[in-house]
Amino acid sequence: MFSIGGIFIPVTNLKKSIEWYEENLELQRISDWEDGIGFCLSSGSTQLALVKVESTQSTEFIIEGSKKNSYYNFFVDDIGIAHAKLSNKGVKTSEIKDYDGMKCFDFFDLDNNLFSVVSEDPDSPFHPDHIKKLQMKD
Repeated sequence: MFSIGGIFIPVTNLKKSIEWYEENLELQRISDWEDGIGFCLSSGSTQLALVKVESTQSTEFIIEGSKKNSYYNFFVDDIGIAHAKLSNKGVKTSEIKDYDGMKCFDFFDLDNNLFSVVSEDPDSPFHPDHIKKLQMKD
């Protein structure tokens, strides 16, 4: 019944951010409005929108102390290729970490918004193929 329709990202400079996101995440424009623009990713149906804001705002929440987590992540099939692609374009990235089959790294946009990129082992219950099987049970 429900699915994620869109993810909204706060940006302070819409024009520069549009260029950055198109270049680094290979997004395709859907439409724009006065203070924002909508994109689609190369796969999946979730849309991504940039919304102009007056000041930077966090895309992460505090778990405990200084431990933080991003609100959402991007899934990729090959984390090494994704990491190299962003790093080679000069995007600020963390190192790839491996958590028993789930590999991830973080990257930052022009407003220093934090995003996570993950890839799951095919046997993981969180792998997209497993999720599709669960969805088909209904």
